[in-house]
Amino acid sequence: MKSEKEIMLAGEMYNPQNEELMEERKKAKNLCYKYNNLAPSAEEKKKLILQKLLKTEKNPYIEPNFYCDYGYNITVGENFYANHNCVFLDVNTIIIGDNVMLGPAVQLYTATHPVEEKERNSGRELGFPIVIGDNVWIGGGVIVQPGVTIGDNSVVGAGAVVTKDVPANVFVGGNPAKIIKEIDNS
Repeated sequence: MKSEKEIMLAGEMYNPQNEELMEERKKAKNLCYKYNNLAPSAEEKKKLILQKLLKTEKNPYIEPNFYCDYGYNITVGENFYANHNCVFLDVNTIIIGDNVMLGPAVQLYTATHPVEEKERNSGRELGFPIVIGDNVWIGGGVIVQPGVTIGDNSVVGAGAVVTKDVPANVFVGGNPAKIIKEIDNS
């Protein structure tokens, strides 16, 4: 029999009030609190907290304030930068490649709820992974919806709401985000 955590990571309806999941969220919230309240000069302490919170041995640079649900579902590559006030709802995996930059207030949402009122009111929820390729720049205030993949070398314009996969080497923007132009990265 699968645990609620295994059900959650499989993208199936799970119970977020499960004791194990609630405890793990509390641990992540405490680490986010510690991180967000460190002095700007406490670089080594920040690095250690992020390595404890996220799935990485790298040295990501995240401006406070930063919030996430679990942390352990987030993998970041080399040279990762996130500006102030980013929120990652990581009830499923968030995989971020190398050389990725996020503007302020970027929101990555793997979490979602059923649209049918009876299922939605059951208290159960589900989540789908987000994948961000290498060399991606996501502008300020962007929202990335559950299940979206953003291809290598792409740029997402500020304020966009990304509801569908973004191919490699394009600039997208708007709500919902649409391809505005191809980027020549040759």
